[in-house]
Amino acid sequence: MCLPACIPTVAARLRAEPGRRRFLKAAAFAPAAAAAAALSAPVFAQNPRQIADLTHSFTPEFPTFAGTPGLSINILASGAYNAQEWTVNEHAGTHMDAPLHFSADGLSADQIPHEQLISPLAVVDIREKAQQNPDAQLTPDDLQKWENQNGPLPQNAVVAMLSGWGELTRSPKFRGADDQNTLHFPGFHPEAAHMMMSERQIVGMAVDTLSLDYGPSADFEVHYAWLPSGRWGLECVNNLHKLPPVGATLFAGAPKVKGATGGQSRLLAVF
Repeated sequence: MCLPACIPTVAARLRAEPGRRRFLKAAAFAPAAAAAAALSAPVFAQNPRQIADLTHSFTPEFPTFAGTPGLSINILASGAYNAQEWTVNEHAGTHMDAPLHFSADGLSADQIPHEQLISPLAVVDIREKAQQNPDAQLTPDDLQKWENQNGPLPQNAVVAMLSGWGELTRSPKFRGADDQNTLHFPGFHPEAAHMMMSERQIVGMAVDTLSLDYGPSADFEVHYAWLPSGRWGLECVNNLHKLPPVGATLFAGAPKVKGATGGQSRLLAVF
């Protein structure tokens, strides 16, 4: 999510709070190496019969967190073949947030263990409350309700928030900017992130909105907790409404650009 508008905030916080980051890593939030070491073999959907593409087509018009284009395309003229030159922001379109995005020394996108990129997918549906309140957040109560209905969250899973925003990319409601340019869309509550880190073994979170944090967040608390722990996130995910709450397996085609803080990703779910 973090386009130019929030880069100064991130940089200042990384400079100002090294002690706090070390404390978080040493305490409840496992470092990247520990998160990778805890992985078991990927768990695949049983007898998968369907495949869903969870990726939006990326265009220069696709809405971004900062409201500025995340992609420009230059056509390279040739009589013998077709080719394009792209200028892209890592954090636009359907994309990954690597741990490095919100930490000084986290894993870059190319360093994320490939075992994590094939994961069970748990889809938590908060559409009802998001329809009533665009600033709704996925809370520990939502996670507990999901487990009451579907059993424990799978180990090494990716937990996805289904808010309904994936179907609003052509509407101003997707960003939800008000007169003060405050954004309004759903996201994860920090307490839900802490629960998944300390009480469950979850490797990634995904949202169908522009940010892991809800729109009005001014401190990006979910990002600062989740990513420095060695976990990763996916933003602007598509077609979550086509998936069952449990039983799908996510294949995350993360970018393998050396040192990338994230990048456009092709996401497929089999179920």
